[in-house]
Formats: sequence, C-alpha cells, structure tokens
Amino acid sequence: MTTAPLHDPARRGFAGDNQAGVHPEVLVAIARANGGHQPSYGGDVHTERLRRTVRGHFGPAADIHPVLNGTGANVVALQAMLDVCQAVICAESAHINVDECGALERVGGIKLLPVPTPDGKLTPELVAHRTADLGNRHRAQPRVVSLSQCTETGLCYTAEEIRALCEQAHGLGLLVHMDGARIANAAAHLGASLYDLTTGAGVDVLSFGGSKNGLLLGDAVIVLEPRAVRSLGLIQKSVMQLASKTRFISAQLDTLLDGDLWLRSAARANAMAGRLHRAVRGLPGLTVTHPVQTNHVFAVLPPDVTQRLRNRCAFHVWNELTGEVRWVTAFDTTEEDVDAFAAAVEEELGSV
Repeated sequence: MTTAPLHDPARRGFAGDNQAGVHPEVLVAIARANGGHQPSYGGDVHTERLRRTVRGHFGPAADIHPVLNGTGANVVALQAMLDVCQAVICAESAHINVDECGALERVGGIKLLPVPTPDGKLTPELVAHRTADLGNRHRAQPRVVSLSQCTETGLCYTAEEIRALCEQAHGLGLLVHMDGARIANAAAHLGASLYDLTTGAGVDVLSFGGSKNGLLLGDAVIVLEPRAVRSLGLIQKSVMQLASKTRFISAQLDTLLDGDLWLRSAARANAMAGRLHRAVRGLPGLTVTHPVQTNHVFAVLPPDVTQRLRNRCAFHVWNELTGEVRWVTAFDTTEEDVDAFAAAVEEELGSV
C-alpha cells in the first residue's frame, strides 16, 4: 500500500471554501472523541457539551441538531417549520432555490416563492410582493421567510436589516429561517456576535454552517424559537440526516464554537478575499461586480483570460452568459496564494 499523497497538499485554489482541508484543531477534536464507546444518535457527552456551548452563543432557549451537510440542514429546518400547503419566500439567487438540486421540493415537498433581488438581499418591500396572497385558498400560503447570511453574492445583512425583516414577518404571522452556511464570515465582517445576527434580531431557526469553515463534515439546525418547529427530530431521521455517530460531528462543532475558532477562521478567509480584491480591482480588462464583504470576489474577465487562468488555478465561472467568475478564499488561504494568483491574473490580462 502506497503512503504517498494522492494530491499536492501545498496546492490551493479559489474554487470554494468547501475544497479546503480540515482545520488542525478540528482534527485534534475528532481524535479526542474517538476513544471508547459512547451512546449513538446524539445521546453522547460531546453533543450534550455542544448544546451548552450553543446556548452560550444563541441564548438559553437555543437547541442544536447536528446534521451531515448544509442542504440537509435546510431541508430539516424548513420541513419542521411548515405545514401542508405552506411555502417559503426566498431570494431568487438563494442557495435553496438554485444550488440544492431541488432538494426542498423533492425531499420536503416544499413550495418556494423566489423574489428577484439585485444583490441577493431581501427587504420588507420585496417580501411584501410575496405576501399579498395570504388567505387565498388557491395559492400556496407563505409561512417562512428564508434569508442567506451571507448572501450568494457575498453580501451581509446587518442586524438592523434582519430585525426589520423579522418584525415584518412576525407581524404577518410568518416565521424567519436563516441559511447561515457562512454566518461566521458575516459576523466577522460586521463585528457582530452570532446572537446579534440571529436570536437578538428575531430569527426563529438557523441552519448553521461548519463545513465551509474548517470542519471535516457537518452543519447543524439551531432552533432559536422552540414554538417555530414541530417534529424536528422525526423529520431529521426520516430525511437521513441523523448520524449514528453524532459525537464526531458534535465534537467538531463544539471545537469551532467553544472559543473563537469560528471567528478566527472566517476572519482569515475574509481578509484574504480583501487582499485579492485590492490586488486586482484596478487591472485593465477586469471589472469587480459586487462589493467584497466576506470571502467572495466576483469579477468579469474576457473569456479567453478566464480559460487560461483556470488552467493555472481552480475557480468557477459564476455566470456563463456574462463571463462573471467567483473566487472564494478559505481559512487556510495564505498571502502567498493570493499574491501568486493576483500576479497570474495580471499576467493573463496583459497578454490580451
């Protein structure tokens, strides 16, 4: 059996924070949880400790349910928040609408009510367009407003913006879900606590992201308002998101949240995106298309430049029609990674 690595461990790209490895502190936590036997399906001491840690961040009523991935977190959370013939209002660009292969519709049987937005952010005015049919028995009834924090364009809702949306939703008898796959990046950018951006602003249920912030695998559903959900545990099991060895997910999440690892990792990723943005924003032939607030940089390049760059470093084309690309940094992105890639961008643009 060969012991040589199958890939170059020094090679990093900008295709996504999901492509990064596992944070060394998280690997230590997994090894620490590995000895001996523990109760399965969340009855272990690591999951109990995680529950205490989560209440320290999100308030005494918060309860966490570790799941396998972000799509699973969204399906479990939103199924538990909805009843028959009810629907979810979301931005048209929301991950639940365009990037989860119809999981909510197929697995959860959930109707989505997408709203076109210029930047991926909902506003009370935009939500109002989708609540005009409340009470109309011929239409799926809006029940949940779902926000992405940060948005799919890398922008952040402030606590005040979230509060305004929650006040509007609750006033209409609706609930608020947050897809927080990158909530740590938003908190790092805003200098806000996790509580300020969720419980304190009125969010009812949070899908909390870990795998994009240094975990091996694992995200979570965090219930902030217990009255907002029903049968969540049964739903979690029925949609195959209850891990038998939950302790290994919980140990990772607890290491992330018990201290400042979640913030350190996200702040590092944000800082590297900011460094990349500063290095390329003035280059002739390149247009940055969105403000850079978190760990995303969006830009438009000539198609031939994009192709040559992708041969040198991994990243994704975000919009084939416009030529817009997306560069994503991670907790392990280095200054050298950014500077080398920025130099490659400049070189390829200069050859046009």
